[in-house]
Amino acid sequence: MPVEGEEQPTLGPIIRITGKIGAAQTRALAALAPSEFSVTNPLAPGSLAGKRALVTGSSRGIGADTVGYFAAAGADVVVNFRNKEGRALKIVEGIQANGGKAIAVGADLTDPASVSAMFEAAKTAFGGLDILVMNASGGMEAGMGEDYAMRLNRDSQVNLLTTALPYLSDGARVVFVTSHQAHFIRTTPTMPEYVPVALSKRAGEDALRDLIPSLAERNIGFVVVSGDMIEGTITATLLERANPGAIEGRRAGAGKLYNVQEFAAEVALAAVEPVPADNTRLVGDTSDFIAE
Repeated sequence: MPVEGEEQPTLGPIIRITGKIGAAQTRALAALAPSEFSVTNPLAPGSLAGKRALVTGSSRGIGADTVGYFAAAGADVVVNFRNKEGRALKIVEGIQANGGKAIAVGADLTDPASVSAMFEAAKTAFGGLDILVMNASGGMEAGMGEDYAMRLNRDSQVNLLTTALPYLSDGARVVFVTSHQAHFIRTTPTMPEYVPVALSKRAGEDALRDLIPSLAERNIGFVVVSGDMIEGTITATLLERANPGAIEGRRAGAGKLYNVQEFAAEVALAAVEPVPADNTRLVGDTSDFIAE
């Protein structure tokens, strides 16, 4: 499931790096993410030149690969982290080594002041944003309180988008990353260990969809990208520990589970391809899930 939980944040410095990057250097970007790029960049060389993108939770996993695809296509990028400053700086340094422009910004999405500071940093560095990918989420962390999942996956996501609006250009694109287990939670049961996260993610999705009319007034596109359990993510690992056989069970049901790089490619495409009529991009097989 494409949910990337992290520990509590330690905010770090902003690093500014100048220059541009060509997609021909995509292979070299393997050094800037925890996973190796085994998927060809789905974005055309130079297709994002002049664009500015921020991906929450992009110090590792899906977010890291997504921000790498954006940078390789020519975008100036904001690498957001909560407490993985070292990983974020490694990504930024990788982009620097290939002539790109990036900043790393630490932010706790549950802290409105921290979120505001993140967007101010993006404005200072790049003048604004053209792409916002709402990738960071969580809720399976221990000791965070019973309401943590809802605070992070609903309340903080709504605050993130409403705070971002003054910084987004007209015609910008917003992408919200979720899982099939959350998207279909009202019609298809999921593993007990994941229910609180699934309910909170669906609540967040619904609250964000309520903002679509106001986004449309500025021609800002909104897309929900939903995927099954994603092999190689922390959430999948945690669920496998709590429910041995969970990954194999989903692989049998779906026929194929996307890995981090493959799913990140779908997220990247959602940021540039036409917005679907229902604002939803379902990734992979969904025959095990009942549509509403």
